[in-house]
Amino acid sequence: MHIASLGAAHLTYCSKVHPGHGWNRIFPQLAECLPRLKARLSPEAPFGVGLRLSAAECQELLAGNCLPALKEFLTAHDLYVFTMNGFPYGAFHGPRVKEEVFAPDWREPARLEYTMRLVRVLRELLPPGQEGSISTSPLSYKPWLAPPSVEALERISHNLAAVVHHLLEVQARTGRFIHLDLEPEPDGLVETCGDLANFFGQWLLPRGGRWLADRAGLSLARAQEALLEHIQVCLDTCHLAVAYEDPEEPLKNLAAAGIRVGKVQITCGWQAALPPAQSRRAELGRELEPFSRSPYLHQVRGQRPDRGLSRYADLHQALAQLADSPDQEWRVHYHVPLFLEQYGSLTSTHEHTRAVLQLLAKHRFSRHLEIETYTWDLLPGDLKLNLVDFLEQEYRWTLAALASAS
Repeated sequence: MHIASLGAAHLTYCSKVHPGHGWNRIFPQLAECLPRLKARLSPEAPFGVGLRLSAAECQELLAGNCLPALKEFLTAHDLYVFTMNGFPYGAFHGPRVKEEVFAPDWREPARLEYTMRLVRVLRELLPPGQEGSISTSPLSYKPWLAPPSVEALERISHNLAAVVHHLLEVQARTGRFIHLDLEPEPDGLVETCGDLANFFGQWLLPRGGRWLADRAGLSLARAQEALLEHIQVCLDTCHLAVAYEDPEEPLKNLAAAGIRVGKVQITCGWQAALPPAQSRRAELGRELEPFSRSPYLHQVRGQRPDRGLSRYADLHQALAQLADSPDQEWRVHYHVPLFLEQYGSLTSTHEHTRAVLQLLAKHRFSRHLEIETYTWDLLPGDLKLNLVDFLEQEYRWTLAALASAS
């Protein structure tokens, strides 16, 4: 949906929240949910869609009559797709996802081929005159490349440049402008916006730029300009908060490096003060423990009194060290409902998210906004709502926060 207060900005939710795997299971959920949400939130105006497809679902959609049927459905209900989530390659709702969400990484041909197919889908669905975005992984999972080799970083840079080569051809043939947005995440190969700026400066622009210049017959300067146009960043507000990145500083660093913000994912994580008393720490552990029993990776960062950060690869590992932890606060990568600002002694990182939205209202640094609370089916029973009601509350919180920021 168009957000008039932000100029040309559009808001959607990510369909990753819908459980199941396979287009024949996902499409009926979209067909049930989207018209009902539109009727509640945007009855008189077109309603945007954030489409998440696994590699298998993407192939299904491109086969037979699936894509024309989807286009017909979108047109009939005044819906439009402007962004896609291309981070998880495989099934996202299963018994164990964890670090496998990063596989295949950007060294692998499978990741490149999957992304190219997503481009093919989006170019067919994107309305005329609307820019398109595809968010993708933070290149790899950092423990898999510790440290990354020159060969690995060159291969990653060349694969990203190959996507840009294709996107330039798509733009020349169809007029569709699509960008690929790298999403920094704790324990990703690029964890922070600073990491991303370093990757651009040291690898993507010099190495990817030369590759693109050779393949596309461009000058190095034009090739690097094309990389900056078509490779952007997806800012996830939960990831920013967990990494203790002050919202204003990353934006300044990105702007200084010439990197654009292609998409903002509006999300919140858990935040908890660690009390000194062992009895109260035990209570906190009991509150957090149910959230550790999840298929997903829930990275934790702890802040010590000296402002230094402790790192835990997953919530269950952090909980095992809770009694003796020197940290005074934890932030947990667990996408909690935006409207749930307090739950027992836990608070969400909603203030961090609001700060990003205030900067967005002031500087209008991105046109694509996506609500990405994908843990709906894992929430405790007392937090569980009908999915349409849940998503409506997520939208209402976001729209109120944007109105307040403006």
